[in-house]
Amino acid sequence: MNMLMLSVDSSATPASVCLLEDGKILADYYLNTGLTHSQTLMAMVESVLKISGKEVSDIDAYAVNNGPGSFTGVRIGVSAIKGMAFAADKPCIAVSTPESMAYLFVGQSAYICACMDARRNQVYNALFHVRCDVVERICDDRAISIADLLTELNALDREVILVGDGAHLVFKATDDSSIRLAPEHLRYQRASAVAFAALEKYNRGEQITSAALMPGYLRLSQAERERNAKLSEKDGLS
Repeated sequence: MNMLMLSVDSSATPASVCLLEDGKILADYYLNTGLTHSQTLMAMVESVLKISGKEVSDIDAYAVNNGPGSFTGVRIGVSAIKGMAFAADKPCIAVSTPESMAYLFVGQSAYICACMDARRNQVYNALFHVRCDVVERICDDRAISIADLLTELNALDREVILVGDGAHLVFKATDDSSIRLAPEHLRYQRASAVAFAALEKYNRGEQITSAALMPGYLRLSQAERERNAKLSEKDGLS
């Protein structure tokens, strides 16, 4: 029986939606126009279903990059998948955003450094070693300063490919010729890579319910940090 998966990514400025059937990409819709994901994501889902001749009822599993990334973007993607999966009573697969980007390089042999702009001279990051069809995680997802990350990469003493919307920030901060930018068409997270990462999880039985699917932010949003700072000031004055 065919297994049809719908995957989405809205963890940064681009948005993308993919339909994967038994390991074959049926549709891969990528948009980087600057429009808000709340405007585009569900329209993209409807479009890939229509052009693929599929119905929502045909989907067997739903996958999403659940973070880290843009707080608003991650929340929109996770909420969309939670809603669709709940309505259809189908399983979800949560994929780490940095891990999904490593899957863009399956078939190669390379060290992949996923970097997403976390502001304040930091990036959300994880390191991976891709060997043909094996993706090996080297460290957990984290928020790390660009300076500390470059210290780690220099100590690795290997050629490293930078991917993600924060890749150019790391690249600008180094003159190490062994650290290079991924080409434009492989630099940003895509729903198709989410799908292939999720397919491995699905085959290992790592599905979760829509209720269990939650964002993985790594740190508090700016609004929450400001609120906590104000509360701390109040406590100090009381």
